[in-house]
Amino acid sequence: MVRASFPAWVPHPDVWLLVAALAVGYAAALRRLGPRLAAPGTPVATRLQITSFSAGLLALWLASDWPVHDLGEGYLFTVHMVQHSVFAIVAPPLLLIGTPTWLARWILGPRWLLRTVRFLSRFIAATLLFNFVVILTHTPLVVDAALDSAWIHFGVHALVVVSSLIVWMPVLSPLPEVPRLQPLARMLFLFLQTVVPTVPASFLTFGERPLYRFYETVPRLWGISALDDMQLAGLIMKVVVGFSLSVTIAVIFFRWYHVEESGTALHRRMSRDLDRELMGLQTQ
Repeated sequence: MVRASFPAWVPHPDVWLLVAALAVGYAAALRRLGPRLAAPGTPVATRLQITSFSAGLLALWLASDWPVHDLGEGYLFTVHMVQHSVFAIVAPPLLLIGTPTWLARWILGPRWLLRTVRFLSRFIAATLLFNFVVILTHTPLVVDAALDSAWIHFGVHALVVVSSLIVWMPVLSPLPEVPRLQPLARMLFLFLQTVVPTVPASFLTFGERPLYRFYETVPRLWGISALDDMQLAGLIMKVVVGFSLSVTIAVIFFRWYHVEESGTALHRRMSRDLDRELMGLQTQ
């Protein structure tokens, strides 16, 4: 087993340019398109939206640049798994929260694109899409090919991010034309997304030999064997995806419960007020 030292800093100008292009594009859209497309009397973007979109870009940058990129691509499948988790679970919801309705409508302006996103954002289609991408991007053939080719690697990352944006639409869609699921359906939808990923996660966690040829040949960092690396990656996949989606389910539940309770309390107050008015009329 060849031991390796922590990778030295390496510039990734392609990552910087891509993230900068997204940031500049967002800022330009807010400045040039927002005043014309935003609903009258509403801000072009709220502080929460700008902060959320910026956090989403930051997540993409951190997961794509040194040292995460270098560790995941040349040393540890564990870091590779963390990187994909950020692409699928962290960055997409932040980007969607940060996208104003008018901007989402402008991006999905072509009818074919809107129809495609609307179809893929339905309960069953989005569930199938998410789990298909999870399984596809963790098959040994795809993982080894992506790590041998920079273009395939970029394509896999793009597939994970774009498909995750679509999959999060039933939960966080900023666009009425692509409606969000009702709270109970949203919670069920997210729960289902925690089920299938446990299959490849279990194969990784309880595997008795490394599945990926590439990670058997790379230098070992910190003395972690290829088998231990794969098993730890499977555990991270199961815990990170499961925990993140479970937290989201809990947030949706408590918000839904609060709204229901507020509605019930309001209904009770209105009923009491009506009863008092009726009693007052009867005593007159």
